[in-house]
Amino acid sequence: MNENKPFSERLRDKAAELGFAACGIASADAAPAAGARLRKWLADGAYGDMIWMEARADQRATPRGLWPQVNSVIALGMSYAPAADPLALASAGERGRISVYAQGGDYHDVVKRALKALARWIVETAGGDLKVFVDTAPVMEKPLAEAAGLGWQGKHTNLVSRRDGSWLFLGAIYTTLDLAPDAPGQDRCGSCDACQRACPTDAFPAPYKLDARRCISYLTIEHAGPIAQEFRAGIGNRIYGCDDCLAVCPWNKFADAARANLAFAPRAELAAPALADLLALDDAGFRQVFAGSPIKRIGRDRMVRNCLIAAGNSGSAALVPLAIRLLDDEAPVVRGAAIWALGQLDSVAWQIERSRRLASEGDPTVVAEWLFPAVTPGERGDA
Repeated sequence: MNENKPFSERLRDKAAELGFAACGIASADAAPAAGARLRKWLADGAYGDMIWMEARADQRATPRGLWPQVNSVIALGMSYAPAADPLALASAGERGRISVYAQGGDYHDVVKRALKALARWIVETAGGDLKVFVDTAPVMEKPLAEAAGLGWQGKHTNLVSRRDGSWLFLGAIYTTLDLAPDAPGQDRCGSCDACQRACPTDAFPAPYKLDARRCISYLTIEHAGPIAQEFRAGIGNRIYGCDDCLAVCPWNKFADAARANLAFAPRAELAAPALADLLALDDAGFRQVFAGSPIKRIGRDRMVRNCLIAAGNSGSAALVPLAIRLLDDEAPVVRGAAIWALGQLDSVAWQIERSRRLASEGDPTVVAEWLFPAVTPGERGDA
C-alpha cells in the first residue's frame, strides 16, 4: 500500500482488500434528520414486535447517543449481488423462496470479521479509539451510509448504490478520529415507483416509508406468532424474507455479481429448497440444515410456520399429508399454520380433522384457526 497516499485513500484500498465494495466517511452529526424520522416511525407503531427499536431509540437516533466520543463514522458496504434472478421461483409453488441475502454465509459473521480487520488496521495506522457495528447494534446504518456517499435511501427505504444497486450489506466503524467527510449521496429515484408497486402486501404507505407490520421480511423473520390471515396469500412461497422491492430496482442493472463477496454465494440446498423437505424438519434437523446461515436465528418452529403458509399457497395435494402430520406438532404456531394450509389444500380433510381435534385443542390461537372457514374447492378455482 502506498504510504504517500492520503489516509482516506489508503482506507478505501484496505477496505477493498478486505472485501468491501464501498467505503465512505461521514461526520458523527451528518444525518440529523434520521432521528426525527425514527421517532415518527416509532410513534406510528410501524415497528410491530421489534420492541428493541423503541427501547434503544435514543442511542439509535444519533451516533453520539450511543457513543459520545465518536467524531467520524466510516460506512462500509459489502456486495451480495445475485447472479440469478431473485424472482425466478415465483411460480414454483412446491419450492420455498429464501431471500438472496440468506442463501449463503451469515452476513453478521462475514461483515463483522472484515470490520474488525479494518479496525485493527486503522488503529495501527492512525490511532484513535473505535467501535464496529453490523446490524445488531442500535446504529442507523442506512442514513449514515447515505451521509458518507455510499448511495441514498430509496423509496423502499433500503440503500441504493449507483454501482451495486440494492445489494449491499452495511457496516459502520465509529471512531474518535476527526476524518474529512465525503460528499453525501444524492437521491436518484426520480419518478420511479417500481419498488412500491412490487410489494405483495402493500407495506409502503408512501414512498420512503415502510410499515414493517405488513412487510413479508418482518412477518417471516421477526414476527413470532401466527401470521395474520390478510397477508398469507400475498406471502406466496416466500419462506424467509422477500426480495421483490429490491429486485425490481432499475439501479440493479449496474450491480455486478462478480463484485459480490464469495462468502454469500448461494448454498445449493438453500437456493430452491423443497417445501416437503423443510416441513419434515425437527429441531435438530433444522439446526443442521441452517448451520452457518442467518436463518438459524428464527428457529425451527417459525421456519415450519412459514413453510406451511407457502404450502397452503402451493395448491399441491402432495403436501396434504405433511400438513395433517403437523396438526400434532408441539408448537401452537405450527399447529395453527398447519390448519390453514390444510384448509387451503383439502377442505374435506380439513372438516374431518376439525371434527376430531377442535374440542380437545387448548391453545386459543389454534382454536381461532379451526374457527376460520376452510377454502372450498370452488374458491380455489378447482373444476
